Amino acid sequence: MSERRRLVECVSRLRARAIACTLLLACAATASPQGRAAPTEVYANLANADMAIRLSAGPTAPRLTELTPGTGPAWSNTAAEPAPEAGVVAEKTQGIVWHFDRAASRIGRRTVTFVYRADAPRLRMVWEWRARSDHGPLEHTIRIENLSGKILWLPLLPSLRFAWQLPADGLWRRFWVEKGADTPSAQGTHDDTLADGDRWEGHSSTYARPIAGESREMIPYVLVYRSPASGPESPGTAPAIYLGIEFSGRTHISLQRAGNSLEGEAGLNPAPGPYRTRLKPGGTLTTPTVFLGATSGDPDAVGNRLRAWVRAVLGNPRTIADPEYPLLVSNSWGSGMAVDAGLAHHMIRDAQALGLEMFHLDAGWFRAVGDWRADPEKFPRGLRSVAREAHRAGLRFGLWIDWTQAGVSNGPGARNVDDPITRDWLIADPPAGWRHTEPFKGITIDLGVPAAQAWASTELERLVDDNDLDMLEHDGYLVAQGSTRADHPAAPPDPATLRVSEDSGYVWVEGSNETDVSDYATRAYYAIYARLRRRHARLLLEICNDGGRMVDFGSAAHGDYFSVTDTYDPVANRRAFFDASYALPPAMLETYVERWPTPSLANFRYMLRSGMMGWFSLMQDTGKWTPEQRSAAIEEFSVYKERLRPLIRAADLYHVGARPDGLGWDGIEYFSTTQRRGVLYAFRGSSAQDDVHRFRLRGVAPEQRYRVSFTNDSAQGTLTLSGRELLEQGVEVELREPNSSALVFIDEGPLSGNHHRRYSFIIRR
Repeated sequence: MSERRRLVECVSRLRARAIACTLLLACAATASPQGRAAPTEVYANLANADMAIRLSAGPTAPRLTELTPGTGPAWSNTAAEPAPEAGVVAEKTQGIVWHFDRAASRIGRRTVTFVYRADAPRLRMVWEWRARSDHGPLEHTIRIENLSGKILWLPLLPSLRFAWQLPADGLWRRFWVEKGADTPSAQGTHDDTLADGDRWEGHSSTYARPIAGESREMIPYVLVYRSPASGPESPGTAPAIYLGIEFSGRTHISLQRAGNSLEGEAGLNPAPGPYRTRLKPGGTLTTPTVFLGATSGDPDAVGNRLRAWVRAVLGNPRTIADPEYPLLVSNSWGSGMAVDAGLAHHMIRDAQALGLEMFHLDAGWFRAVGDWRADPEKFPRGLRSVAREAHRAGLRFGLWIDWTQAGVSNGPGARNVDDPITRDWLIADPPAGWRHTEPFKGITIDLGVPAAQAWASTELERLVDDNDLDMLEHDGYLVAQGSTRADHPAAPPDPATLRVSEDSGYVWVEGSNETDVSDYATRAYYAIYARLRRRHARLLLEICNDGGRMVDFGSAAHGDYFSVTDTYDPVANRRAFFDASYALPPAMLETYVERWPTPSLANFRYMLRSGMMGWFSLMQDTGKWTPEQRSAAIEEFSVYKERLRPLIRAADLYHVGARPDGLGWDGIEYFSTTQRRGVLYAFRGSSAQDDVHRFRLRGVAPEQRYRVSFTNDSAQGTLTLSGRELLEQGVEVELREPNSSALVFIDEGPLSGNHHRRYSFIIRR
């Protein structure tokens, strides 16, 4: 770490401590008729090394008044954040008047909690901000408790409203990324000018069906930053503010710029609406937690702060501490639904020989949809025998399941859509003439129903125990999109908006209650997985949801890794990884590597490396590989374990090349100041031109010397370059064959003696 960076870190820590030590209760007072001071407003500060916020508790509503980055001017907020002003009790609208409860409020070093009460109906609101890490964003949640003894219907309560006053003139930009659902789009990453008059809204849900003509769903995170070209800052010091949502249900973030004012909100999606939710006596309404951060830099600099925070705060500590995380996996989906015990045992033996670390049994193992027991014809000895074989080979054993789907099986323990109990749990009755045509989808069970949640929790524990699982993958549409039911906990739909349709045999329900149905089901899903984690602490959880549809921060807090796209060729994998890695730790980002034309070993390595930037899952019949390909794969897997995985786990990540288009060049760089080393993944596309490309690296210290070395090309040797050369001139890579790749390793410390060469080198593949 450079002296300047050490100094900045030291100053930030001292500043955070100083602010934390001044978390004092400050009261603005006016004279009462009796002449005594009566508090009208309470203030509190909350901070970490990156940022500080100032909070205000007014007599009837709280407010976030100011946000200050670790360096740079403060952002003032003029928007109030009112609680609901009315609700419906016994079909009558009733006004709600809130009063600040100072005695119940708490101001601490890590948490500020303002409490408000209402008398008629009797309600309690808890408005909370937390600093769970010394770096990264702060979190905000609102809870409303019904103490009235009556059912209360409430309108939508945003998690956060804001109206920031931009601290200076300049060119401001808005940055966000799409989910890789279905297949990554041609754009994927949006870095747009945020001009006066601009209005923007992004959406996220758990089903993310790309619809022609409509905006793609987002990973629920947006960054607003000032372009260094418009101000005096260098790229690393331009002011930036970012906002995200830790929830997997239907959410949105909106922004609107008017002059130097940036207004917006984040939280549950009010559309299609009109939204309402039922709050039972003794019940609690909780808004999706949002995180708010302020720092400096471009999307990569901010992303490195955010990814480190996700690892430290949202990630599962046991998983993060596992030295084999992320894993190298052999997955059976290369053979589709045709998997059986013979194929599974063959794949386990081959995975062991290649140096892979887990065998993942994908769809095709079960008796039928909703009947989640091993098919006795395919697996006559059950799945525990497969798990036992995997464990004997030194592999972990993972299993696919679409556990919220009910079908038509009459087997013992199956969830059949004609069973009265199961039918009561469904989002809708089967349409007239419905036939189960999908091999692994049926009709969704609404997890918001308490009895359905209890069944699902017990069913998953049975699956883990009976089959000795090390990993459980969920697929399909786990969280219901909507529901026709009036007797489920979520609000019933408006009949005028209700629509039931089919998509390849899968039943969709659309209506006014979609957000409320999703909210209940998402929270039930979180509760199920939290219980599963408590009882099976070492169990890994993969979030698939038809590949890339549930990539969000709520999932990051309840699972261990994501499938980031449902398209598995090298370009789609690199595109989905390029996009998602701006917001989420790369160890969480899984790409599946399917069979792809590889007439040369260079093409073969290109295919493998396109899936080896994060979590690697291989779904191919490796028995069909040539001896040369097997040897190359063993070498690549060894390099992954020894040199790449330590960087994937904890290093900073930089998008040093263009977003992959399959034609030109693209590249991703990792660099760790702690490990004092990094790697450049360089990819050449299918174009017959452009044999040479230069990558300007980031993260290295200008004054340091670095050893630069290459895999699979010992003739090129190793050379020493300064950090300044790497930053300013970059690395020139030559790949003579289309669809080829290179790994360039950068290690701090010069070579000795005559091994030093001047900056001029080529990598040939």
